[in-house]
Amino acid sequence: MKLCFLVEEQYRHDGMPLAVIRQLTSWGHRVDVIRPGRSLIRISEAIQAGSHDAWVLKTVSGGPGLTLLEAAASVGLTTVNDARAIRGVRDKALAAVIARSHGLPVPVTYAAARCEEFAAIPESEFPLVVKPADGSSGRAVRLVAHPQELLVAGTEPAGEGMLIAQPYIPNSGTDLKVYSVRGELYATERRSLLHPGRDVIERRVPLSADIARITAEIGTVFGLDLYGADIVLGPDGPVVVDINDFPSFRQVPDAVARVADAVLQLARHGSGALPEPATAALGPAFAPGRPAVTVGGAG
Repeated sequence: MKLCFLVEEQYRHDGMPLAVIRQLTSWGHRVDVIRPGRSLIRISEAIQAGSHDAWVLKTVSGGPGLTLLEAAASVGLTTVNDARAIRGVRDKALAAVIARSHGLPVPVTYAAARCEEFAAIPESEFPLVVKPADGSSGRAVRLVAHPQELLVAGTEPAGEGMLIAQPYIPNSGTDLKVYSVRGELYATERRSLLHPGRDVIERRVPLSADIARITAEIGTVFGLDLYGADIVLGPDGPVVVDINDFPSFRQVPDAVARVADAVLQLARHGSGALPEPATAALGPAFAPGRPAVTVGGAG
């Protein structure tokens, strides 16, 4: 197959997706890599029907890659994930509205262009978690204890555009990151960005039926095939605090081979039409129709 990966500068040295690209190449597939932030792209020729079997996006929120992916989708090319689904989670304000309208457990969300506007939120809803609506990788996430903190000069999160604020969900200082790869779910435990002093060893943890149901529903609601969800266990149960398309898949066993195989299946069958995972039994070979490979370590 012929694939095109859009890789932002922030991820140019990352194992995800570079290791996936190497895996696909070793399986005999052609992979072209475009770096949207550092390339002159002749889009009239690069993006046209039949140019590639699928386009794959691994960029930061607000980066130029999503526009290119949407351009590919506009001429009928398959994208991983679906370009419309990515837009729905890249904008955190939009994602909160979509999630709540479908009954997913997300916090009440406020939006404003300036941080000080959040001072009008009732003090009973503080502490607040404030972050850019187009943020990624935990950038500029702040825990605000009192309204007065929002009125201090120089406290504006980095970047421009919409900000969102959500009431802080009391928790143990540990987040769950749940990944979905072709419908297979993996839960990991890690230290919360809001509790940097907490000593937590990142590791895989058992996945409860409730968390599995919520994570699977996220994929259905947003139309995602490869994604991750940040979930905190609050006093009233699990709460979804972030959703990411094409995350790092850290702690997922044999992550590189699994994700590479999922990309191929999505390229062949399209979003939402994946066959049963060939890796369900954790055997040594992946999908038929190409050379068998030995599953390596997690990426």
